[in-house]
Amino acid sequence: MTTYSISIKETSNPAIIKFEADTFLTKHQSFEFNNIDEAKSSPLAQQLFYLPFVKKVYISSNFIAIERYNIVEWPDVQNEVAEQIKAYINSGETIVQETSATKKVPVTVYAESTPNPAVLKFVANKKLVTRSFEFTSIDEASHSPMAAELFHFPFVKSVFLDENFISITKYDVADWNEITTELREFIRSYVENGKEIINSNAPASIEKTEASLDAKFEQYDDISKEIVNILEEYVKPAVASDGGNIEFQSYDPETKKVSVILQGACSGCPSSTFTLKNGIENMLKQMLQDKVEIVEAING
Repeated sequence: MTTYSISIKETSNPAIIKFEADTFLTKHQSFEFNNIDEAKSSPLAQQLFYLPFVKKVYISSNFIAIERYNIVEWPDVQNEVAEQIKAYINSGETIVQETSATKKVPVTVYAESTPNPAVLKFVANKKLVTRSFEFTSIDEASHSPMAAELFHFPFVKSVFLDENFISITKYDVADWNEITTELREFIRSYVENGKEIINSNAPASIEKTEASLDAKFEQYDDISKEIVNILEEYVKPAVASDGGNIEFQSYDPETKKVSVILQGACSGCPSSTFTLKNGIENMLKQMLQDKVEIVEAING
């Protein structure tokens, strides 16, 4: 069973803290409660209002924002609140009772080209997933109803989901001009109707929770940690903008070789080798001096 974690995020308002979950709490809906009476539809919000310093509770797709009264400062209580929210979410209890007649959330999706001619990136105005996922067949997509349905299109070769976009790799038999509108409309309608994208019971091996990623990071040697931090800060944002993802795989201190996994639009991309050699490899050589000699790509 997956154990979900909570991250504490500051906001521009010092009275408000966001408790961000690595799972979805609502089906792309938002709820605001000003007192315990208003929170009748949310057992979690009602529980939070028993804390004397809670002034307002806001529940959105993947976070809970709480506004406090001035009787406390957040640093004194935020960890305990995070633990309380984490325990509740992992109990499997109802977070918000959403009515079946809820109003559809307007969704827009636009298609964006990538450096890989076989891949198109479909960007939504809503957060779709809390972590990245890649599926290369309908069998792999058993934990993603959305990806499974996309594989029913005969021209879909693989599906990569991350944050607010979906990168789709097509077979050569189809032309983007003929299938883009159909795919874009399918994705827009699917998200707008609040249908499940990733199963809530997806195993931890599929959904990389923040806790499991942190635990894995702590097992790395110091140089590997430096490499991961460089990839996260300098490389991932650029790769994501192209509809892909990069993950650290390993570092060999003997050969000074770094292995990375390429996903989404980056996987099998004709320009990925050039990017690795002239971008990532040079960056790591420069920033880590004599500790890195070569970067090897493994297509995800």
